[in-house]
Amino acid sequence: MAVVDSHCHLDLMDTEVDAAIAAAVAVGVTRAVTVGVDLPTSRWQADVADAHPELYAAVAIHPNEAAHGVSEETFAAVTELARRDKVRAVGETGLDYFRTPPEAHAAQQESFRRHIAIAKETGRALMIHDRDAHEDTLRILAEEGAPDTVVFHAFSGDAEMAKVCADAGYVMSFAGNVTFKNAANLREAAAVAPAELLLVETDAPFLTPVPWRGRPGGPYLIPLTLRALAETRGVGVAELGASIAANAERVFGPW
Repeated sequence: MAVVDSHCHLDLMDTEVDAAIAAAVAVGVTRAVTVGVDLPTSRWQADVADAHPELYAAVAIHPNEAAHGVSEETFAAVTELARRDKVRAVGETGLDYFRTPPEAHAAQQESFRRHIAIAKETGRALMIHDRDAHEDTLRILAEEGAPDTVVFHAFSGDAEMAKVCADAGYVMSFAGNVTFKNAANLREAAAVAPAELLLVETDAPFLTPVPWRGRPGGPYLIPLTLRALAETRGVGVAELGASIAANAERVFGPW
């Protein structure tokens, strides 16, 4: 079956783009969304997506970059990139309180608010990075008014947060860390997430699934995470893969 890697960073992989795509396609991962973290990488994602029919792009300033402040010129440039045809999401944006000291939280929050506005203005999905910041992430979404489509990338909440996201209609994308031995809370969340609000991703080259944890990942490893999610949910791999592929087209548009 054909499945989609809803979040990866092809620019950060040691493999050439064509080789990474070929390895993924060989195991049925026929499409992927490659994601920027600052202005130069966002431009790179948009350009590489233009050159490859298997790819869409996401563009934004990562919260850890935004902690240092974001200029008006940069927000304007991200907005223009988001209007490009092969750019289908504004992300990754959000909040990261794990790596950012409290004195920089305000800058992250302001950037997050601006990216929410960009997603709404351009009609793109909002792709969220939320690390140790669930409460503020949900609060700001509510205060600003969420875009029509919101994706929590590498979902890191528990089952209770999954239910909150489901009630709001937010999409939850699970990465390779759902396979980790110490990730029972993620598996509990994946078990209760509605099928129509579920995506799968690698976050490659990060969050490589078991048994290759600790090594650089790639979109070709999606089948390992998909199998783990299917087992957690008590459904067949083919059934879940087809459902997730349909969700990806609904979130990002048809390839």
